[in-house]
Amino acid sequence: MARQRSHGVLAMIAEAQRQQAREQEARHRAAAAAQRQSERDRREAQRAAAQGERAALRAYQQGREADAARRTAELDDQVTRLRAVLATGLAGRPFRLTEPQLPFRPPPFDPGPLGLPVPMPDQGRYLVPPPTGLQALNPVARQQYDQQAAQARAHFEQDWYRARQAEDERLRRLADYRAQYDAWVAENHRLAADRARQAARLTTDLATGTPDAVVELFETVLRAGEDWPADFPCDGVVGWDRPGRQLVVDWELPGPDCIPAVSRVRYVKSDDREAEVARPAAERKALYRELLAQCALRLLAELFRADQGGLLGSVVFNGYVEGTDPASGRDEQRYLVAVTVRREDFLAVALDRVAPVDCLLDGLRGRLSARPEKLEPVPTTRLAAEADTYDAHQEAAGDDPDLFEMDPIDFEHLIAELFRRRGFRTRTTARSGDQGVDVIAEDPDPVTGGQIVIQAKRYRRTVDPTAVRDLDATRVHHGATKGILVTTSGFGPDSYRWVEGKPLTLVDGPMLVGLLREHGLAGRLGGTPAGPGQSPGSADPTVLLPVDGFGRSGQEPTVLLPLPVEPVPEPVVPEPVELLPGQNAPLSERAAAELSVRFDSAGPEPDLTLLLLTADGTVRDDQDFVFYHQPTAADGAVTLGPKEQTGPDGHGESATVRLAALPTAVERVAVSVTMDADGTATCGELRAARLSVSAADGAAWTFRPPADPEVSAMLVAEFYRHRGGWKLRAVGQGWSGGLAGLARAHGVDVG
Repeated sequence: MARQRSHGVLAMIAEAQRQQAREQEARHRAAAAAQRQSERDRREAQRAAAQGERAALRAYQQGREADAARRTAELDDQVTRLRAVLATGLAGRPFRLTEPQLPFRPPPFDPGPLGLPVPMPDQGRYLVPPPTGLQALNPVARQQYDQQAAQARAHFEQDWYRARQAEDERLRRLADYRAQYDAWVAENHRLAADRARQAARLTTDLATGTPDAVVELFETVLRAGEDWPADFPCDGVVGWDRPGRQLVVDWELPGPDCIPAVSRVRYVKSDDREAEVARPAAERKALYRELLAQCALRLLAELFRADQGGLLGSVVFNGYVEGTDPASGRDEQRYLVAVTVRREDFLAVALDRVAPVDCLLDGLRGRLSARPEKLEPVPTTRLAAEADTYDAHQEAAGDDPDLFEMDPIDFEHLIAELFRRRGFRTRTTARSGDQGVDVIAEDPDPVTGGQIVIQAKRYRRTVDPTAVRDLDATRVHHGATKGILVTTSGFGPDSYRWVEGKPLTLVDGPMLVGLLREHGLAGRLGGTPAGPGQSPGSADPTVLLPVDGFGRSGQEPTVLLPLPVEPVPEPVVPEPVELLPGQNAPLSERAAAELSVRFDSAGPEPDLTLLLLTADGTVRDDQDFVFYHQPTAADGAVTLGPKEQTGPDGHGESATVRLAALPTAVERVAVSVTMDADGTATCGELRAARLSVSAADGAAWTFRPPADPEVSAMLVAEFYRHRGGWKLRAVGQGWSGGLAGLARAHGVDVG
């Protein structure tokens, strides 16, 4: 018999127990699920964090790789710019002494906001409507109207007077602005006239081959070159051989450290560092040689392109680097490039298509150091100092005999006496049968001595290259160890190239005069002995002008033609030379003995300040700072004078400068003006500003600095050493920091 389900108390208890078990199991399952979910969330967070770290690491490494790539690109760009030095120069505009002289056309006067009148208030907007109707009969309303009308009228009058004052202020500022515009126009007209006048004077001097004018022109050409790398030097000297129409340039070139020592930069992930890959030494050497050749060719191109008047028959270019002589340990100029080139030969070269090194060595037959990275020098045929002596010898000739007019036999005896005083045994040859030898000299040294054959040519024209080749044949014929050709004129580039590597020496006219003076012998090149009150050579009624070119094959050699010049009956005191910004003027030895410097202006009162500077542009100590609290320096070599009142608002201040008394460490004397440090005046407010410099020899110069409202201290001019002498340069640039800025810029302690 089937058992029936119990519905009693026991069944209820059993069901409750089962329900409780099910609930407990559900809780266990839920807790287990939560635990599993928590584990999953934790692992997901760990995975996300790891991915974030990897992404951050990748981003960091990519940044370092980008930095390395950027540095590599900068190195590549630097090398590209160095390879393009010549092309960049050829693409630039040639230097022109005088651009077409167009009249200065100022822009129309534009007052800007000052041209707009201040609007005056409209009285109609201030009217109060009167009461109407019954209000007009009400005394209270009428009284209120009168009060409101009076207030409106007072308000209108106040606004009108305020607008009137603003309009008057606008008109005053407009008038000042117009005056500044008119002064600016007048100043530019004056500068344009000065530029035209200076250009005309320089053009006249260049037409006669005046050495100072020629040197100034081509020094300016070399310094005015555009688009050179910023760290390249821009310094050197220029000499002018007027009889030979030859320019000699000694110019500083960049050192080997301008070639990057690193070829590329790479990022090493394992070490987290940037590794520099060195540029191979052979590549650096090749790049540097190419750069030197490019610089020489570019500078030659700039000279010939700027020579529109055909002054230059040839150019001798000597490129040097400041370095140390390994034998003596002394710093000196190491010449790495030397080339002599005639105008027609250089202009026949297509510089835009040449290989620079091949062009310099093979095309122009120049010299280029085989190991420039070691500063291994090349021999030079002529330096600028040797070419710049012709006019100095002319001026110093005095009563010396004219070598041009000397009897040929006397000239040969003079040459024999010169070499005898140099320690040789000499004798002259017979007038006939001398076989091309005028003087035979014997060097008595038992080791290096031997016979020397000397030819003496008393020429006014350039010696033909065939004479130089004949000298070599004569030397061989006589079995001499050396041949020397002495002339009163000069030699062309072909002659200097011919003697390269041969036991031959060429002595031109200026060198001959120098040797004569060195050994106590007299001689001059042309001119008339100076009389009372005249400078040597000043009474010479002719000026020798070079005509045609050097003795080229198939053409006539250079001839010096006399150009009549009216003699000056009495010395004439020259007018002060007006200098333009950047222009310089040489100072004679007498002028450098004592100079008077004066600055005059109207308006705010400036202070004259002078600084004694070393080669690096700084003072040796604070004692080299000359201003109103310290009026003297260098034992009185520079002395500041008292101020003067020159008019209702005019001021003047002077100083005395004795350049010859300055210590050798002082390379420059900066002449500056500064405005009151406690005020707001600038150099733009100075009116009729003028610097005057007068010398003991009667020479005088003036310079009108620009009115610059952005500066309160201005370097007006400077005296600087140049090739054993001194020069004056007009500057006109300044600082916004006033006296303190000027002092700090030159190493003065203003603490």
